[in-house]
Amino acid sequence: MTVVIDLSAKRQDLLVKRAYRNWGARFGEDFGAETCLSGLSLQTLTFLAQGREKGTFYIYDLIMTLRGMGSGFEFADLSAKNKMDVIDQYLFILDRIRFECMKRLGWIESYPGEDYALVEIVLQFDQVAPGLQAEIPRLSSGHPGYDEYRRLSTFDREAFVRKLIPKALKAIQDL
Repeated sequence: MTVVIDLSAKRQDLLVKRAYRNWGARFGEDFGAETCLSGLSLQTLTFLAQGREKGTFYIYDLIMTLRGMGSGFEFADLSAKNKMDVIDQYLFILDRIRFECMKRLGWIESYPGEDYALVEIVLQFDQVAPGLQAEIPRLSSGHPGYDEYRRLSTFDREAFVRKLIPKALKAIQDL
């Protein structure tokens, strides 16, 4: 009997494993093509949400490996255009990570892109990101600032949620 192997799927699996190799070593968790932010441990999420140098590396590494740009260690060697592409994706993913923190705190009900796997966000960024960037997280009706939020324009609602990020980062560390 002949066995048919989907080489494209195998290549994709190997790429994803390579992209998450440093994550697995650092965080001691299993990551794969279907990994969504909701599936990350609180410890991993908190580390990445801080947006500091080491956390930035792990996100850069994921993006760069999946996009065939080398590893995160090679960020400084990228062309200016590729650096900007990586930074754009990094900031987009960092927003989703921070929104996931707020969701776990019960501050928001949902956020744009929460159902997407990280690999999907990176590999389909040009198709996925524009629509998601146009949406804003929905503040939970139980949040103390909900009445104020409800009265704001769409533009001001986004600013309101973003102003919560520093408090959310502190609160998530205290859990």
